[in-house]
Amino acid sequence: MAILRTSYKHKSFGLLLLRIGIGTMFFLHGWPKLSGGTATWEKIGQNMELLGIGFLPVFWGFMAAFAEAIGGLLLALGLLFRPVCLLLLITMVVATTKHVTAGDGFGGYSHALEAAILFLSLLFIGPGKYSLDHQLFPKLEDRSKFIVR
Repeated sequence: MAILRTSYKHKSFGLLLLRIGIGTMFFLHGWPKLSGGTATWEKIGQNMELLGIGFLPVFWGFMAAFAEAIGGLLLALGLLFRPVCLLLLITMVVATTKHVTAGDGFGGYSHALEAAILFLSLLFIGPGKYSLDHQLFPKLEDRSKFIVR
């Protein structure tokens, strides 16, 4: 029963696989939206009316497409991880709301809701040690070695 007593020594590798897999899928899902141009962005951005935001639909649609495509790449790299997770979480909350209010049923909104739960969880977990954030932004206690005295 050693598997039940593991110390999870490969959790950063698991996070790497998760980041690369989910990030790649979101990039592939978002790229057609991002490259779709203003007509596509406006259609996507009109979903913000569900939250009482009826202005600048092209901007909001672009931001959603950007969050999915570019956010997916950044997620895979583990770069700007928490801001990207927050943007993707917001995008998935709006997508879930759209599908629920459209009456799409559980099958229609479950993917967006699952992704929202994933990004909320990743906000707390962090990117792991195999990430660009880990390399570029050392922890507070590790910064002292960079101070010139």
